[in-house]
Amino acid sequence: MRQEQNNIFFGIDWLLVFFFIILVGFGWINIFAATYSEESIQIFDFSTKYSKQLLWILLSIPLIILILFINAKFFQQFASIFFVLSLLSLIGLFFFGTEINGARSWYRFGSIGIQPSEFAKVFTALALAKLLSDRKYNLSIIKNQLKAFIIIFLPSFLIALHDPGSAIIYLAFFFVLNREGLTLAYIILGCTSILLFVLTILLGVKIIIGYLFILITLYMLYSIYRNKRFLKFNWTKILGMYLISFLFIFSADYSYNHVLKKHQRDRFEVILGKTSDTKQIGYNSNQSMQTISSGKFWGKGFLEGDKTKGDFVPAQDTDYIFSVVGEEWGFIGSSLLILVFISLLFRIIYRAEKHANKFGRIYGYGVASILFFHLIVNIGMVIGLIPTVGIPLPFLSYGGSSLWGFTLLLFIFIKLDAQKSYDW
Repeated sequence: MRQEQNNIFFGIDWLLVFFFIILVGFGWINIFAATYSEESIQIFDFSTKYSKQLLWILLSIPLIILILFINAKFFQQFASIFFVLSLLSLIGLFFFGTEINGARSWYRFGSIGIQPSEFAKVFTALALAKLLSDRKYNLSIIKNQLKAFIIIFLPSFLIALHDPGSAIIYLAFFFVLNREGLTLAYIILGCTSILLFVLTILLGVKIIIGYLFILITLYMLYSIYRNKRFLKFNWTKILGMYLISFLFIFSADYSYNHVLKKHQRDRFEVILGKTSDTKQIGYNSNQSMQTISSGKFWGKGFLEGDKTKGDFVPAQDTDYIFSVVGEEWGFIGSSLLILVFISLLFRIIYRAEKHANKFGRIYGYGVASILFFHLIVNIGMVIGLIPTVGIPLPFLSYGGSSLWGFTLLLFIFIKLDAQKSYDW
């Protein structure tokens, strides 16, 4: 047994590694297609993005080996320290950060940029897993719920101050909390809040308040009729529903008009159909949708995408990398890519459920939730269903911080999974 534990590759789920290699390799191919120049193709010309990404991919190998060398118990023991360090790295952006594309989210070291938010997700998942895996921890107690909420919202708040779009990824952790016993009411409440926010933007405060007043009143009348108790009816509950609903609507309207920046409001209005703008705010999404639809069923073929060659889509190698897939690989290629992602997610959940160690299971659900949220938001953004929020597609989008962040996220789980049968 000791000899097996000394073998860093013992117990590894090679199917997860296979999915990782497929996604990273396919990602590099599409980054190459989005950024290469027909006049000069030099794989090791590190002035090009595809060469830089290749370098980050090669540097991921020693990172993976390092993770596999470390005993799985290390990640649980030092989860809190890593989490605190990640918070400090986010706070440090206020003093030492560099602004890129309107977001002060980077540390610049010469020609290298590091985005700490990409690593903060990993350490938040570890910290949350450590908290929830405590034998004395009971998620049904309000005080314990608040502890979990603090771990989730502290980094998301710090990120939102620089890049509000990236902060929404932290909502993924509510799926983890739900798996560990948090009532589904929180997720329903969150979805209802999002719906009310969108309806407030679309219809206005007065109309939404009118509809809500009617709905709550009908609910009250139905409850009185059903229980046959007018005098003993819980009027405090109804008044609370009125008050909370109206306060939320007014705060949503205020936040939309006074907190969100103009370009963020414009993106919402384009997506919701309040304004038609295909040349300015809605340009990226419109060009992306045209590029994807031009690929039709089979695609135009590798390096044959004329819209990709013509740089029709801004940020096509990063946030809009899926549009390259749509044009050159078509519907069939896009579907196969999504199928690989879905297979990866189900495999992670399957392996997580086999963990006797609670920490490994919870962290596995954190990994799956983060990847799922990134997948849904990024593709939704690229096909015009969600406002542009600057969310990378895991393992495919250009960027060293993104690639390393997702590599770290996945291979920590692979290491935990490999040692799931050992006594930590």
